[in-house]
Amino acid sequence: MNSFSITGNLVDVHQKKIYPAEIKVANGRIVSITSNSKLQTSNYILPGFVDSHVHIESSMLVPSEFAKLAVVHGTVATISDPHEIANVCGMKGVEFMIENGKTVPFKFNFGAPSCVPATSFETAGATLDSNDVESLLKRNDIKYLSEMMNFPGVLNEDEEVMKKIEAAHRLLKPVDGHAPGLRGEQAKQYIAAGITTDHECFTKEEALDKLQNGMKVIIREGSAAKNFEALIDLLNDYPNQMMFCSDDKHPDSLVIGHINQLCARSVAKGIDLFKILQAACVNPVLHYKLDVGLLKQNDPADLIIVKDLEKFEVLKTFIDGELVAENGQSSIRSPQSAIINNFSCGKKKPDDFEIKGITDHEQLISNWMVIDGAGNLRIHVIEALNGQLITNKFLYEPAVINNKLESDIEDDILKIVVINRYKDAPIAKSFINNFRLNKGAIASSVAHDSHNIVAVGVDDESICKAVNLIIEQNGGISAVSDKKEMVLALPVGGLMSNEDGYKIAESYTAIDKMVKEELGSTLSSPFMTLSFMALLVIPHLKLSDLGLFDGDNFKLL
Repeated sequence: MNSFSITGNLVDVHQKKIYPAEIKVANGRIVSITSNSKLQTSNYILPGFVDSHVHIESSMLVPSEFAKLAVVHGTVATISDPHEIANVCGMKGVEFMIENGKTVPFKFNFGAPSCVPATSFETAGATLDSNDVESLLKRNDIKYLSEMMNFPGVLNEDEEVMKKIEAAHRLLKPVDGHAPGLRGEQAKQYIAAGITTDHECFTKEEALDKLQNGMKVIIREGSAAKNFEALIDLLNDYPNQMMFCSDDKHPDSLVIGHINQLCARSVAKGIDLFKILQAACVNPVLHYKLDVGLLKQNDPADLIIVKDLEKFEVLKTFIDGELVAENGQSSIRSPQSAIINNFSCGKKKPDDFEIKGITDHEQLISNWMVIDGAGNLRIHVIEALNGQLITNKFLYEPAVINNKLESDIEDDILKIVVINRYKDAPIAKSFINNFRLNKGAIASSVAHDSHNIVAVGVDDESICKAVNLIIEQNGGISAVSDKKEMVLALPVGGLMSNEDGYKIAESYTAIDKMVKEELGSTLSSPFMTLSFMALLVIPHLKLSDLGLFDGDNFKLL
């Protein structure tokens, strides 16, 4: 690789200084950094940004295409948990992500998925036991144990859970956490098990509790879950214990920005620049022991040039000394990706989605139906929350027509279903609030964490059409109205496309627009929110292919 020099105002995060400098690069590494007060420059040189926790699969792009979009915003590396594809395709899925990531100049740092499946209360496509996890952790290209979502298993010292954690400790690799709402003595016990991070804090009080007990808190701002506003003030007092992540980011959002956006918002909050860059660039490299440069002599030349230190408009991105993006244009050219999948269910009929009512109140057909004090039938309803993964729950008197429970558009109580995508099986059905569809239905085979098919709609015929569009494509997202049908195929695991990232972002934008403008949804990201309605490890009420799940008591209703 040719030698070259870069000049600009060097932002030295380590010494907390900014000064004009010349950086000489040779063979992909920084060979010298020289201060030069005579330099006339208005640009700034920073370490590259790192997304400290992301599921690449949620971008609907294979790793090579994710990289193509991310480098434009100054991202040079990710801490990537491949448990989405692992839940579908097992070890082959993890291997696919690693190998595809190696085809481009970008620093993906994959973890060993700790929870495949996430719980025993849903049907997944694969299982990774403690032996599988340990074999992954022994690899040099596996950097950590991915988020331990089974926090009840940690608290109850489940044998398999503890074996996975112990293997990571034995191999000197950090363990990522996932413990939404966990506080007090339970949080201390979880942390004492050797779990070092959490990206699931949704209140300042919860995050502070964990920080004070030595945990590192990752501020998440994704396409659905947005915790930046709640947590960012803590960066003032805990700059060495905080990082930034997106967790789950759809392609349209990735086209617009990435970690650079969080830096700009932090500056606007009046937070010290060096504390911001500590979280955005330095802390993840140190915590996960990454081979990512931090603007020191002999470091890999992973750096970015930005126009200013307020908006962080990225002018150039270098990875190992290679220019990978310039002035909003990516120079990454990725080869066509292979297809890996696990999808096997037959097409459905509208009457498959019917929910029969009851004629005798003494014969309740399931625990999610109850009789109130006045003798009226009530059902448990999931309340989706915009910008959150958690849900609320409430009881509601359903609309019963011809002894069938139907959606009530006026009250925004819509039917939600989850269909096993790995085999033909009974369909799980319930009701949900806050999607605000006034017609049609939407469906997705991206349904964390087991990725069965999830759909919400106003009537059985619309739901059936949306679901069958997904089945015909062996995975994807779909939307149907009385006049229009749209589907975005995701043939790689039913999670990702193997086509150009910018093209997929355009297609996603179009179907998202249809759901909002034609179907009436008021959610900021209806498909991302839909994908989390089957995520059982986030309270309070969710739906798996096996039934309605009580996340507080960790059991099926």
